[in-house]
Amino acid sequence: MSKTPRWIEQHIGDGLWEVEFSSWKYFHDYVRQEMLDYAHYVWRGQRDSAWRLESSLDRLLRAKPPSHRPRLATSHLHNFKYAVRGRRGANPSRIEDENEWWALGQHHGLATPLLDWTESPFVALYFAFEKPQKPTSGKRAVWALNPSTKKNQELREAHKGEGRPPLLEVVRPHQDENARLVSQSGLFTRAPLGMTVDGWIQQHFSGDRSGVLLKLVFPEKERGECLRTLNKMNINHITLFPDLYGAGQHCNKTLEIDKY
Repeated sequence: MSKTPRWIEQHIGDGLWEVEFSSWKYFHDYVRQEMLDYAHYVWRGQRDSAWRLESSLDRLLRAKPPSHRPRLATSHLHNFKYAVRGRRGANPSRIEDENEWWALGQHHGLATPLLDWTESPFVALYFAFEKPQKPTSGKRAVWALNPSTKKNQELREAHKGEGRPPLLEVVRPHQDENARLVSQSGLFTRAPLGMTVDGWIQQHFSGDRSGVLLKLVFPEKERGECLRTLNKMNINHITLFPDLYGAGQHCNKTLEIDKY
C-alpha cells in the first residue's frame, strides 16, 4: 500500500508554485529540507487558501471606480495624519516617508495598501491557524515570497511620466511605535493600488518557473494540535503581541484549546 506523500508540489505558472501538504506537521520538514538555504524569503499566513494577497485598502476601495481610487487613497492617508494629531504621545518622532505613515496606520487598524509578512515561517503558520473560524475552502495557507529587487529596478528604470512606478515594494519601518512588528519579525509589502501581490508576480514573471511566490496549502484538520505545538515553541499571542491585547487573546486560546 503506497504511503501518502507529505507534500505535492505543482507549478501554477508565472513565478507561482503551490505546495499541498497532507498535514501541517510536515511543514517543519519542508522548511528544513527545502527552504533552509533561502533566508531571503518572507512569509505570510492566511486563514483561507482561497484568499488572494490583497491589502485592506484595496478591499475597501473595491466598489469604487478604478479612476477614483488613487485620489481616495491620498485623501484617506491625509485624513489619518490629521486624525492622529496629539494622539502619538509626548515628543513623537517625525515621520517624513509615506510608507512609514501607512505602517503606523496599519498598526492601529487603518485600511492601508500594505500587507503584513514575517521573516519566520512558523509565525506565519501560527497566523494561518490561529483563528477558529473554518475556511470556506476547507484549507489554510502560508505564502512564501522572494522579495527580489531586480524586477523592481527594471520597472523603475523603464518608468516614464508621473505617478508611482508599478513596484512591489518591501517596507521595513524604522519607527519605534510598533512593538508587535519587532516581536513578529515583521515587515510589509506594498503592491500598486488595485493589484494583489500574487497578481503582480504573475504579471511580471510571465513564463518564469522559479519559485518567486510559493503557496503552501494545509488541510483544516488538527488545528488545535498545530497551535499547541507552536505554543510549546513559544509562538503564541502573548509573545507576538506584547501588550494587553496579546495577553487577553492568549488566555482565550487557553480556554478554547484543551491542554494549550
